[in-house]
Amino acid sequence: MFEWIKDRKRRLIQVISAVLYNCNIGGFAEGKIYQGASKGMCVPGLNCYSCPGAIGSCPLGSVQSALVSAKYKFPYYIIGILLLFGILLGRVICGFLCPFGLIQELLYKIPTKKVKKGKWSEKLSLLKYVILVVFVVIIPLTMSAPGFCKYICPAGTLEAGVPLVSSNQRLQSLTGFLFNWKIGIMIIILVMTVFVFRGFCRFLCPLGAFYGLFNKISVFGFVIDENKCTGCNACTITCKLDVKKVGDMECVQCGECINKCKENAIKFKRK
Repeated sequence: MFEWIKDRKRRLIQVISAVLYNCNIGGFAEGKIYQGASKGMCVPGLNCYSCPGAIGSCPLGSVQSALVSAKYKFPYYIIGILLLFGILLGRVICGFLCPFGLIQELLYKIPTKKVKKGKWSEKLSLLKYVILVVFVVIIPLTMSAPGFCKYICPAGTLEAGVPLVSSNQRLQSLTGFLFNWKIGIMIIILVMTVFVFRGFCRFLCPLGAFYGLFNKISVFGFVIDENKCTGCNACTITCKLDVKKVGDMECVQCGECINKCKENAIKFKRK
């Protein structure tokens, strides 16, 4: 019962975050992108700037746009914001404050046979770091294009591409190979998350890869009390992710492992 209540609280935080990020409800009916002053600020989770309901900017989209124009001006603001999010929360953002993480978890609840983690998923989890370097950094700097947003991001396609194109006839006439490519990528990823727990987060998300770099030093997050831990590894064995230790780079800080620990050795840190 306690586990159900705790999970319900985290789910509520995820839903509230998604609603707050996208509270311009009228934008969906109008098929227009909100252009208010709040768009100058970044939300911590993956949430497309071009979503009709979005009132803030996506940190990934912002950093790519900033790198495209970096030859004219260094993006101190966006780099500083990303560092602040990372140092304060790390991947707590992934577990609690990311709308696309919520979508994946809900899709995983569809009753089907699930694909369990293993050596294959451990190796594949390294792919998101490659995507971070190539699509978020190198392509914007060398090709002046937001590589991840343009070629991969399923959140952007789901939250922005589909609503805008479906409600705007002019945009429908302009769609072509790239839009169809992004639709295909989105469908593949969404279907994958039905069978593989948070597959996008684990294998493809460069924002999660970036935040993971701060997991061990972040102000907030879950850690193990070494004085209580007996080394039974119940936390990592039962975890659906490729976590080798609570709070490592692959941990999304969801806290589900707390109820698996009989020694009460897992706690939420507050430095």
